[in-house]
Amino acid sequence: MFAKDVFEHGPDPDNPGWNHWNLKDETLFNGAVMGRLITRVDDDGKARLRMFPERRHENLQGIIHGAVTLSLIDIALFTTMHNLGSGNAGPSVTLELSTQFVGGGQPDRPLDAVTEIVQETGKLVFVRGLVEQGEHRVASFSGIVRKMQPRSDSVAAPL
Repeated sequence: MFAKDVFEHGPDPDNPGWNHWNLKDETLFNGAVMGRLITRVDDDGKARLRMFPERRHENLQGIIHGAVTLSLIDIALFTTMHNLGSGNAGPSVTLELSTQFVGGGQPDRPLDAVTEIVQETGKLVFVRGLVEQGEHRVASFSGIVRKMQPRSDSVAAPL
């Protein structure tokens, strides 16, 4: 079971109603770069992924770096699959991501990616959403994820 092996999805005791979205290996990208992530499904049926910006997430203007916002969006595609869709988010890959930055993220409050599934097929998931801090919008986006089957250890990786 791929997802159970690498993810920790339990309830977050510091944030009732939220669940962790953290890799067990904190040296991989999500934990090492993004820090602690939590997720939930809102009353309107949309998925929400929250990060807690730190100084390391700022750019020279003192706002959240665009690459951090893009990373939050990319990870949100997979939390959407996990929370709202039918696919195992673990072995899937992003095929396309379109993002429009509409404001700067402030480093002193949580940053949320709020998402919904537009369409899901047998192999693809089409997601759209907004990155926001309360009423302040930081970005809008859409993405396509390709559902993949977990690779067996006996399958050789392509050269």
